[in-house]
Amino acid sequence: MSSPLHALRGPAITFVADPFLVGRSALHHVVDAMLVMEGGMIRAFGEYAVLRSQFAADLPVTHYPDDLILPGFVDLHVHYPQVSIIGSHGKQLIDWLNQYAFPAEMAFADAAHAAAAAEFFLDECLRAGTTTAMVYGTVHKQSAESFFAAAERRGMRMITGKVMMDRNAPAALCDTARQSYDDSKALIEKWHGRGRLEYAVTPRFAVTSTPEQLEAAAALRREHPDVLMQTHIAENLDEIAAVTKLFPERRDYFDVYAHHQLAGPRSVFGHAIHLHEREWQAAFDTGSALAHCPTSNGFLGSGLFPMQKAKQPGRHIPVGIASDVGGGTSLSLLRTLSCAYMVGQLSGRTLTAAEALYSITRGAAAALGLEQRIGSLAAGFEADVVVLNPRSTAMLAQRTERCENIDELLFAQIIMADDRATRAVYIGGKLSFSQATG
Repeated sequence: MSSPLHALRGPAITFVADPFLVGRSALHHVVDAMLVMEGGMIRAFGEYAVLRSQFAADLPVTHYPDDLILPGFVDLHVHYPQVSIIGSHGKQLIDWLNQYAFPAEMAFADAAHAAAAAEFFLDECLRAGTTTAMVYGTVHKQSAESFFAAAERRGMRMITGKVMMDRNAPAALCDTARQSYDDSKALIEKWHGRGRLEYAVTPRFAVTSTPEQLEAAAALRREHPDVLMQTHIAENLDEIAAVTKLFPERRDYFDVYAHHQLAGPRSVFGHAIHLHEREWQAAFDTGSALAHCPTSNGFLGSGLFPMQKAKQPGRHIPVGIASDVGGGTSLSLLRTLSCAYMVGQLSGRTLTAAEALYSITRGAAAALGLEQRIGSLAAGFEADVVVLNPRSTAMLAQRTERCENIDELLFAQIIMADDRATRAVYIGGKLSFSQATG
């Protein structure tokens, strides 16, 4: 979705490096920035006083003097079919799947239901400032079809895949190794690389896939090496025990996936709370990425993600922070960052504001292998932009007035803000959401 030459002006932040590696210097703050967009791309970014004279006097400029311009947010792990069951009470992972998630997903046998759910989900992503997400469908082929079609109409860079499950799930949600391969291959050939859409091979998790189905997933990766892969790992202790029983010949949970050639760059493993030391090292050695899902980990009582294990010296594993709706409690990645900060306080590795925001922008883009396309404000990047109102609530307004520097202001946002802070969202340079018109 392209757009004519136009510009945004206002305070802006982006990342020029990884704050987990270099610290605060990774954050680039421009007090009065100019962001020029054309044809869906960022043409120029820098100081307004420097750039303005380089463009025609009649260049349209939208000014956000009291707001904050950032790269669009990237949600690394989310289930769009589960939006309707957010806040379902009282279960841990396996029971929660059986009582809430699986029944909700059965409804996606109806293509009209899937289409309506995809529209609602993407509207709510825009409201939250999320411009890219790695999304789970259901076992039904049309769940991915409907999602891709809705994302294409909006011009969004989105990633999804049909879930692969051939055991330990309701019969209505089980396919076969062959069917999952055939359906996934057809979806890849139709949608992957079409506009800004990408496909993720999606075995739900090892509990619900036979070795034959995991091999089918591996075959898809071999035949289409530029697709992504997403699955779950080490979220819950009962889940790990089940995997150990189902795959006694494998060294550990991560080895199940590595053995089937599902680990590596552009493979994203959700949760990863209870990995053993060998698995942490294997994730690093293979170039795999992890999705930290703090609200769902807390809501389902699964545990605390140990960021220090992923970011220890000499072992820098790509990590993005993700909503994981519907176990997660909000599509707002700002609310999710608040929970991630608290998890860090409890688990021994507190996040800075820069690290937190990096993990939903450039850091999450890097986990997807998309760091040269999205996640940064710089010439040559796709023009997905979120504008935040740092005074979106009365509480934030009074806090913002007392912030003495950009670090304090950003920290207040990750602790206190939610989707009410989304002033505007630009997709491919086009205004796609504004709080005024919603």
